[in-house]
Amino acid sequence: MRQKMVLVALLSIIVVIAAASVLLGLRPSVKPDTLNYINLPQGFGIDIYADNLGGSAVSYPGANPGPRMMLLKDDILYVSVPNLGKVVALPDRNNDKKADETITFIDGLNNPHGIDFYNGWFYIAEENRVIRVKSGSNNSVSDRGTLEVLIDNLPTGGHFTRTIKIHNDSLYLSIGSSCNVCYEQDERRAAISICTPEGKECRIFAKGLRNAVGFVFHPVTGKMYATDNGRDQLGEDVPPDEINLIEEGKNYGWPICYGKNIHDTDFDKNVYIRNPCMEPFETQSLVDLQAHSSPLGLAFYYSDNFPQEYRGNLFVAFHGSWNRRVPTGYKIVRIDMNNFTVTDFATGWLQGANVLGRPVDIIVANDGSMFVSDDNAGKIYRIYYTGE
Repeated sequence: MRQKMVLVALLSIIVVIAAASVLLGLRPSVKPDTLNYINLPQGFGIDIYADNLGGSAVSYPGANPGPRMMLLKDDILYVSVPNLGKVVALPDRNNDKKADETITFIDGLNNPHGIDFYNGWFYIAEENRVIRVKSGSNNSVSDRGTLEVLIDNLPTGGHFTRTIKIHNDSLYLSIGSSCNVCYEQDERRAAISICTPEGKECRIFAKGLRNAVGFVFHPVTGKMYATDNGRDQLGEDVPPDEINLIEEGKNYGWPICYGKNIHDTDFDKNVYIRNPCMEPFETQSLVDLQAHSSPLGLAFYYSDNFPQEYRGNLFVAFHGSWNRRVPTGYKIVRIDMNNFTVTDFATGWLQGANVLGRPVDIIVANDGSMFVSDDNAGKIYRIYYTGE
């Protein structure tokens, strides 16, 4: 009788865990030895460039993930690892397209996320501050130089990611919202700021961006494009996640507008004679994406390894849903920037209810291949074209 009661109790616990997994998106992660489960267009291949870089079996809002944003400097790949509090370097000295080792470039950080390089300095965005680290002699990752704190009062909590880019002698910093949907007290939240490279004279560059985790500058036009994660609790397919063309002084709508100037009347219950999202200062999305896909990193492709049809495409990493009854995302898509059509490029990280990985960032390597970080499986992938 006692054994039966114990068995019943264990079964009850299993049922509760399974139910939580479905409702909260806490699905188990496995780490196969091969990547045969990843589906790519004909002629493309995928390998593991680096492994065992942190990550976790589950991923949920507020969780500190594994490898996130990447930087390629002097043929060495750098990646931030928030849950380890460090930035690591992944050199490939023998050119076999796999990292030889994992070197800790800097540790003891608070949720490091964005990383860039400018004028002899590595710039790193932590949750609460922006720092820069002087490049060592001979660009040695083991001979790190001076560390400077540029901004030390960033708002914390909520979306913890801080993404940083240096472009045209300016520092750009993206900070997500503190909430699902609300009016922020700190104007730096749900916005992209611009500062000098020394972290001075900061001001808001663009706002109304709930969580623009990834942004990139077009290699030809220099224009800024950013992903944006829409709010939750409006249903399975509303609101859309977005790709936005970011321009200085523009308001992209959050918290009262989303997508193509749609008014969020669930949050903003004020009575208007006309749609407030149609005002001149509200800017609609450039491309609407499937809701809850969680687009993060993005990269334009202008190299020569992929076929010509991919040239100029925008590749976007879908981190995947955590709160959708029918999961979505967990893949890489490409967007034809001529007509804004969205096409699957790499899929397979989602197998039924089982999550095998969650793509985060994308960068194009010097040989035209593509690096993809995965903060759930703790891997860096390399995608390439062979034509076979």
